[in-house]
Amino acid sequence: MAKRIGGILNPMNWFGGADVAAPAPVAGQGLESGANAAQTNERGYRPTPENRMKYLFRIMWVDPDVRQAILDIRNMDRLDGRVKKIHTRMARAATKGGLRLETEDKVVLSRWNGYEKRLELNKKEKLESDMRGMVMEGNLPMQWVLNTDRMAVVRGVRMPSETILPNVDANGLFKSAMAAYLQHDIATGTKLAEFALWQMTLGRLTPDNYDDKGAMGRPYLDATRAVWRKLGMTEEDLVVRRRERAPLRTAHSLEGATGPELEAYQQKVEDDQKEITTNYYMNKKGSVTAVQGDANLDQIADVNYLLDTFFAGGPAPKGLFGYAGELPRDVLEDLKKDYFDELDAMQDTVSDVYEAGFRLELLLNGINPDAYEFSIQFAERRTDTPNQRADLSLKHKAIGASDRTVFETAGLDPDRELARRKVQQNSTDPYPSNDLPEESASGPGNVSITPGNRRKGESATDITTRTSN
Repeated sequence: MAKRIGGILNPMNWFGGADVAAPAPVAGQGLESGANAAQTNERGYRPTPENRMKYLFRIMWVDPDVRQAILDIRNMDRLDGRVKKIHTRMARAATKGGLRLETEDKVVLSRWNGYEKRLELNKKEKLESDMRGMVMEGNLPMQWVLNTDRMAVVRGVRMPSETILPNVDANGLFKSAMAAYLQHDIATGTKLAEFALWQMTLGRLTPDNYDDKGAMGRPYLDATRAVWRKLGMTEEDLVVRRRERAPLRTAHSLEGATGPELEAYQQKVEDDQKEITTNYYMNKKGSVTAVQGDANLDQIADVNYLLDTFFAGGPAPKGLFGYAGELPRDVLEDLKKDYFDELDAMQDTVSDVYEAGFRLELLLNGINPDAYEFSIQFAERRTDTPNQRADLSLKHKAIGASDRTVFETAGLDPDRELARRKVQQNSTDPYPSNDLPEESASGPGNVSITPGNRRKGESATDITTRTSN
């Protein structure tokens, strides 16, 4: 068991105790590279040489590169509907089914119900906000707020990533478990708050090194900022070109006209054009020649190239974000699978943050989280359609998978569905009993699978419904 501090279990044993730097060496003993040899046999330095130097100077202010990247992405999201749609669609698709606790332990399940309600994790708006923050900022710093008696986590507050600074040494290890993260005031540069290692969980998206605790995550569209700027300039030039070169113009030639006569003629013609007059009359030799507009305005290969380059760094092909194009359907289906893989990775990162808070909840109530098997996941993986999930769950049923696995694959809560099954059976039984087996035989009919009977050689599912005599 873990040590108790103030009547509660010490959370440091579950929240990265091995990632805290060792005490300073005694004078005269020297220091081996790695600075963690006093606790383990680790050697060498975790951060890159550039990050090591950054950590030495990054004491009084936040990381300027991370802050600028976040500000750029926020500006892109505010000005460009395509960027906003990418962020919004990723957040909504990843959180569509909500969270689900996978466990068979009643003790853990009872604590989860209260934890989920207090942190509003049963609300789609909260999940979308956290997921959107992860996509846009590349980090999800979640502060765990406790009640007055410190027996429960009552709130999970998402903090602004650009103000959070991991308090690490040159080896990428936390200097102190009681002040693992710092929050700085951007305007004054002063330190606003300190957070213990258990008090804040930082979810990071593609950091330079996971083991380097000072490496912050990167926004999802971080690498597309330069292409986005070029695309914006090119599109603006495209509009200016059409405005200036597309209209039909006329060249007027007046032979032998004096300056005042030419000015009077120009004034008269321009005044008449306001009334959409297209005929010109002259009492001396002259001509009016039509000058056609630019005939190459449809040549926008440069715009298409930048657009393709921008979406190449996105989560999905541009066909999923409003640009139909001529992409074949089978190619689009293959690219959608890559998009689903990206969403799965996002779901795993965010659910790990919620699980860290739930482990703290168990510790505060004297429950060892390592003594129970549980995991927190998003209910709908790979954003499959309901028909696809139902088809897969039936295939699991056909190969003899348990009812819990079948319900989980279909995106349903196994505990809730099994409880409803018992209620349904008791409602038609003159002698109801609460001791019914969890996995009853009164499920759906027989399921058979026909290999290679669907598009792309996939198997088809057929159900034979039971009939009672």
